[in-house]
Amino acid sequence: MTPWRALGFTLAIACYAGQASGQELNLTLKNIKETGAITLGYRESSIPFSYLDDNQKPVGYALDICYKIVDAVKKELKLDRLEVKFNPVSSSARIPLMANGTIDLECGSTTNNVDRLKQVAFTNTHFLTATRFVSKKSSKINSIDDLKGKSVASTSGTTNIKQLTEANVARNLGLNIIPAKEHAESFLLVETDRAVAAVLDDILLASFVAGSKDPEAYVISTDAFSKPEPYGIMLRKDDPAFKKVVDDATAALYRSGEGARIYEKWFMQKIPPKGLNLNAPMAPELKKAFRKPSDSPDPDSYTAM
Repeated sequence: MTPWRALGFTLAIACYAGQASGQELNLTLKNIKETGAITLGYRESSIPFSYLDDNQKPVGYALDICYKIVDAVKKELKLDRLEVKFNPVSSSARIPLMANGTIDLECGSTTNNVDRLKQVAFTNTHFLTATRFVSKKSSKINSIDDLKGKSVASTSGTTNIKQLTEANVARNLGLNIIPAKEHAESFLLVETDRAVAAVLDDILLASFVAGSKDPEAYVISTDAFSKPEPYGIMLRKDDPAFKKVVDDATAALYRSGEGARIYEKWFMQKIPPKGLNLNAPMAPELKKAFRKPSDSPDPDSYTAM
């Protein structure tokens, strides 16, 4: 090797080492250990996943899960103390804030899908949402087929009404589909008996039922018009060491039964600030996901069977 080639080779190695060192410094666990702090991104109004209570404190189902992850990180790094910082995020800002290192975990209701995995990573699924219907218990409608020949509401321009229309044709239900201008109107049509059911995202239906004059009068279907969409705690892409800690922590939480108790706290009991009870029992699909934790973005992998 000539002296010039040897010098070039040496500079190349030095450059690569510098890049590797820089990348190492950016790894989440190293940064958390050096700063003694971890930053959680939260939503301000994503009830019950992540929102502000009467004291403007971030609370919610996803935040409780994130606190368990924080405990695992603290243990992994052998820290006596780990400061938890909070940073509000929006739908449009959450991924950029994760990518640029502003937040370490995003604790909310973000759907894990293939497109987002190009930019970020997700841990094991903590919630599954699907298109279902709400009806009055007095109507005694227990399945999609029970809707046959009846008036059913859904919101115009949504995937919900598209799925309802497709099911109407595929199952030959003969429905009178009533398009509402907004979600609240869809539910109002059921409240006022102008429709026997309203078709929307199940968790949205739960919030309307909880806020109604008589929550006990309604029931949300087990039958779904769509495949389940997984929500996961979001973290940075290409950081396998941190992801392993997070995945191990969430898997242990869900398998232990404590995950189900946290779910019960936020979906089956009164929650702040208004004391509403969403009364949304854990779906069979999520029970399966808790028994066998998965970070898959594929809706087909979450079928209950």
